[in-house]
Amino acid sequence: MKPVTDPILSVSDLTVSFRSEGRWHAVVHGVSFDVGPRETVALVGESGSGKSVSALSILRLLPRDASRIGGSVRFAGRELLTAPEVEMRRVRGDSIAMIFQEPMTSLNPVLTIGFQIAEALIRHRGLSRSAAEAEALRLLDKVRIPAARSRLHEYPHRFSGGMRQRVMIAMALACRPKLLIADEPTTALDVTIQAQILDLIKSLQDEEGMSVLFITHDMGVVAEIADRTVVMYRGRAVEAGPTARIFDAPAEPYTRALLAAVPRLGTMAGRARPMRFPVVDRATGLAAPTPETPDTVRAAERPVLEVRDLTARFDIRSGLLGRVTGRVHAVERVSFSLAAGETLALVGESGCGKSTTGRAILRLVEPLSGSVLLDGEDITGLDPKTLRTRRQRMQMIFQDPFASLDPRLSVGAAVAEPLLINRLATPRAARLRAEDLLARVGLAPETAGRFPHEFSGGQRQRICIARALALNPRLIVADEAVSALDVSVKAQVVNLMLDLQAEFGLAYLFISHDMAVVERVSHRVAVMYLGEIVEIGPRAAIFGDPQHPYTKKLLAAVPVPDPARRGARHALPDDEIRSPIRAPDYVAPERLYREVAPGHSVQDWGGDWDAGPRQGAAA
Repeated sequence: MKPVTDPILSVSDLTVSFRSEGRWHAVVHGVSFDVGPRETVALVGESGSGKSVSALSILRLLPRDASRIGGSVRFAGRELLTAPEVEMRRVRGDSIAMIFQEPMTSLNPVLTIGFQIAEALIRHRGLSRSAAEAEALRLLDKVRIPAARSRLHEYPHRFSGGMRQRVMIAMALACRPKLLIADEPTTALDVTIQAQILDLIKSLQDEEGMSVLFITHDMGVVAEIADRTVVMYRGRAVEAGPTARIFDAPAEPYTRALLAAVPRLGTMAGRARPMRFPVVDRATGLAAPTPETPDTVRAAERPVLEVRDLTARFDIRSGLLGRVTGRVHAVERVSFSLAAGETLALVGESGCGKSTTGRAILRLVEPLSGSVLLDGEDITGLDPKTLRTRRQRMQMIFQDPFASLDPRLSVGAAVAEPLLINRLATPRAARLRAEDLLARVGLAPETAGRFPHEFSGGQRQRICIARALALNPRLIVADEAVSALDVSVKAQVVNLMLDLQAEFGLAYLFISHDMAVVERVSHRVAVMYLGEIVEIGPRAAIFGDPQHPYTKKLLAAVPVPDPARRGARHALPDDEIRSPIRAPDYVAPERLYREVAPGHSVQDWGGDWDAGPRQGAAA
C-alpha cells in the first residue's frame, strides 16, 4: 500500500554490491519502497539483512571504490544516484539528514557539541558564527537537553548515551530536513531514554512535517513509531505494508518468525520458572512447543554468592595537585544472595551501578567496603595469588564480545587460554576441551581455527560463553550479554544460557536493561537506582506487583510490540537519571527496607527517592 500523495522518497530496484578479493558480491537485491510526506517507514530485519547498507546508499555514503549501486533513488523528484557529488553535498545534512547508530563515534571528540551543530548551519544556511550558535542553543532546548546554555560548549564525552543521541538529533534537525534517516538510534539505550527519544522524534516530526525512514531490528519500536513497515531478509524486501497489518497478519514465514522471537512483557504471567524462547522455523514461520525449564534452583544449599553492604566509589580529582573534589557513589551498600541454578537479574538505567556491582564482585573493581562470599569464603580480602585461583569459580560475559576477544587469537586459542593460564590442562587437552565447548554452544569444532572478525555478533557471544565455561565456574556474571543482539540471535543465546544452567547448575547474575528478556530468564529481580537496590524480589512479584516508583517507571517505558497501543504516550519525565556524584564529605543515608511479601523487599523512599543532582550538573 503506497501513500496517497506523491512520495518524498522513492527507492526502486535498489541493488548494492561490494568488491572483495577481486570479485563483486551482491548484498542488496532489487529493494523497492516509498516514503510519503509526514510518514514514518520502518526498515526492519536482522543484522546483515541489508538495512543500513540500503540507507547509506540513499545518501551515497558507501565507499566509491569498493561499492557499486544500481537502480533508482528519487528524492523530491530528483535522481540521487546520478547526481553530481557537489549536489549530494548540498542534500546531505540539509534536505536529508541521518542519525547514526553510535553517537560517540559520529560526533567529533575534539569539537564542542555547539560547534558541531553550528557547523551544519553555517555550511547549509549561511548563518554567521554567532547566529549559528544561537540557533544551536535553540535546538538543544528543543531536544530537551537540561541546562542547554551551560552545556553548549562541552565536549561529547561529558554527555551520557541518551544525551549524545539527543545532540545527534539536534544536529540532524538543524537545517529542517524533509527526510530524516534514523539508523538504529535507540538500540543500545535504556528503556526510559529510548522512550524519550521515540517521543521526541515523533513530536518533532509533527512540528516540522518531515518524513522518517527508521531502521531497526526492535519490533516494539516499530509498533510504536512506524506507519508502514518493510521487512528485509538477506538483502531482499520480503514483505511490506501497513504496520498494523504486518503485526496482525504477516504473510511471509520470515516475518512470522521475526515477530515470534520478540520478547513481550506479560507472557510469563502464571509461570514460576524461566522459559526458553520459542524456536521458530524461518521457512514455515511455525514455532515448536516451548517447555518450561526444569527447576534448577538449589535453595537448600548454602548460596553460591552472598553480597553484604558492597560499596564502590571513584574519586574525582582536579587541579594541579589532584585534589579530590567529589566522588562517584557507584555502588552503595548493596546486599543480595544467589543460589546455585538461580538467575538474579540486576536491572536499571545506565549509570545506576549495575556493571560496577558485577565487576566489584569479581574484584575487577576494588570495592571500598562490604563482603563478597563465594561458597562461604570472603574474597574481598584475598591476596592476588589466592584470588586468581578463586576466580576459576566465577566468570564474566561482557557486553561487547568483539572487544573482549583478542583479535590476534583464534577462537579455539581464546577458549583454551584460561585452562593454560591456570595450568589445568596440557596444550593438546586444552585444544580438545575448547573444541568440545564450542560444540556445546552450537559452533562446529572446526571453527576453532578462525578469528573473531570471521563470526557474527551472536556467534562471538557464544564463543565468550564457551570461554566462560572453560573453568567449570559456579557463578557467571552476564553483563548486558544480549542487549545489542537481534531478536532471533538474542533468543538463541538466551536459550543456550538456560540450557547450560539446567545442565551445570550455574548461578547467573544477569545484568540488563531489557525488561522483557529479564522477565523471561530470571528467578528473582533486583532493581538498582543511583547505586542502591530499591526493590528486590521474585520475578513474578516485581513484574506483577511493582512497589517502588522507579520500578514502575522502568516497566512503563518498555516498548510494546502492538501497533494498536502506539497512540499511548509515555508519561515519563524529560530528564535522565540523577547524578551519583557527591561532595567528598557526603555521608550516604541509612536505608530501610520493608518486606511487602515473602522475599519481596522495597526501599522506603519517603518521597525523595529521586533526590540528587542531575547528570552533567556540577558536583
